[in-house]
Amino acid sequence: MARKKRIIEQPVLPTNEPQAKVQYQDAFQHKVNRKIDDASRKFEGKGKNILYALGAIAVLVVLIGIFLLWNYRSGATAQTALGKAIETSQAAIAETPPPAGAPTAKTFKTQNERATAAIDEFQAVADKYSGEVAQKAKYFIAVNRLTIDRAAGIQELENLAKSNDEVGKLSKFALAQAKADDGKPDESAALYKELAAMENSIIAKDTLNFQLAKIYEKQGKTQEAADLYYNIAKTAAEAKGLDGKAIPLSKTARDAKEKLTTLNPERAKEIPEPEVESPLGM
Repeated sequence: MARKKRIIEQPVLPTNEPQAKVQYQDAFQHKVNRKIDDASRKFEGKGKNILYALGAIAVLVVLIGIFLLWNYRSGATAQTALGKAIETSQAAIAETPPPAGAPTAKTFKTQNERATAAIDEFQAVADKYSGEVAQKAKYFIAVNRLTIDRAAGIQELENLAKSNDEVGKLSKFALAQAKADDGKPDESAALYKELAAMENSIIAKDTLNFQLAKIYEKQGKTQEAADLYYNIAKTAAEAKGLDGKAIPLSKTARDAKEKLTTLNPERAKEIPEPEVESPLGM
């Protein structure tokens, strides 16, 4: 079973200013992957319960990042309510309350207690509002449910994943992660491949292919994994900016090249490091 590993970041509350629809950008996934690996090492060998808890956090972290990039077409009141529920879902876990004089903020003694409170708030949003906000609230309910009732959370994600809208695609991605956490690589890989084949999957293609390659590694499909890592890194190494100049490798591309170096060192040598000019012209 894969060990999971995520750290939650505090979200920036949404505004009521309309924004253009934006895809999930690679930069967020880069930052999360580094923290994931660190957490995995810290919790290694601690048992299935911890892995499940981390898996639930992993899904929630990805959602938070993508949520911040969604366009806010709903009213300010609905968005504010959703934002407050998100704050609850990311509140600190602490056995003792903050000291007197410290900034007031919600804290919970356990992840289960926090997830339960968050679900109640998200459910209130889903009951009161409709449209996009209600759908997002249902998604948050499902990913928080993974912490306290994993089977029910997965069932809710499966239901949401049947639609072809943003929430449906994000539900597939969360489901793929949950399946990987639960030691079901075949089901996880199928979902990642389905998303990668979509014209607009919300999540960056490199992110999806990188996750799929990691599944292949665990399945012992070294050649398939190496092919994906190679394609990610090579495409990034050959990419040019609007000015026609080389651009630095992204975190995902660097990680892919590093993975490829482990699996097939000779093939990794075929991917040169882009010659990026100094911003100072030096």
